[in-house]
Amino acid sequence: MNMLDQLKALEQEALATLAAALDAASLEEWRVAVLGRKGTLTHALRGLGQLPRDERPAAGAEANRVKDRLEAAFTTRQETMQQAEIARALAAEAVDVTLPGRPPSLGRIHPSNAVLRRIYAIFGQMGFQVYDAPDVELDEVNFQLLNIPPDHPARDMQDTFYTKDPRVLLRTHTSPGQIRAMRDHAPAPLRVILPGKCFRYEQVTARSEFMFHQVEGLAVGKGITMADLKGTLQEFANQLYGAGRHLRFRCSYFPFVEPGVEVDMDCILCGGQGCRLCKYSGWLEISGAGMVHPVVLRNGGYDPEVYSGFAFGMGPERITMLKHRIDDIRYFFSNDVRFLEQF
Repeated sequence: MNMLDQLKALEQEALATLAAALDAASLEEWRVAVLGRKGTLTHALRGLGQLPRDERPAAGAEANRVKDRLEAAFTTRQETMQQAEIARALAAEAVDVTLPGRPPSLGRIHPSNAVLRRIYAIFGQMGFQVYDAPDVELDEVNFQLLNIPPDHPARDMQDTFYTKDPRVLLRTHTSPGQIRAMRDHAPAPLRVILPGKCFRYEQVTARSEFMFHQVEGLAVGKGITMADLKGTLQEFANQLYGAGRHLRFRCSYFPFVEPGVEVDMDCILCGGQGCRLCKYSGWLEISGAGMVHPVVLRNGGYDPEVYSGFAFGMGPERITMLKHRIDDIRYFFSNDVRFLEQF
């Protein structure tokens, strides 16, 4: 078989193989096998130099024609397959306009905000107003005016984030809002709650976060006693957790109150019988509280010989964990939709 016949046979076989290519992978295999550096057409073209001189012009012209024909056929086949793929994708993604529309998903109130709103409503019924205090605070207001001087050991438990100015920090509790609220109202009586975020530089665990919410409560006036504090917290517990709750008050120490107490409530799950939630004690801690220290009253602009007051603090995330039996506080700030959609 002479060279011309070989080129024609190569062309027919290559075109037949090209027509059988059904996807991009087989099309690429064809290109490499026929048009590639080691392909059959390339091999045939290299043999032109071995032909007799008088046969070379005709064989060269035929070789160029076959090459152009195969390259054009490859390009056409490639474009056809691409158009078919686009058509399949469009058909698969087509929108049936006769179908009913997809309803938009509605957002939900974050569980921390939901509990905060409930706390606002409960204390609002008891005559407390919401007082907003800044998240960025002065060391003087965050510690010193609350009876926590620079060398006080209580600061070790409230290590926080400082700015370049050592006098300015992210507040470690909402208690500095007591000073600001008292100075705004003194010497008139006041009842306020102080909600907001707090920041502490501590290890993040299932029970603690470096950022969390607190709600502080403060009442100042003439003749306010520990009985008023107990009655306020009892009513709060009944409203939030259900009527008939039992509270107990344990002596504790906080620099800005005297006396200070830890407030426990009978376990909402076992009714005080003991279970895993309450660590088999029958009680759940819900708040720290006490009578406002005379030094703090004086720093707030009130004469402690004339006025008295009580204060308490609680964590909305801890309250939510108790109500819904959540075992990890980190869920509240992880932005996991699976968690948030449960509320």
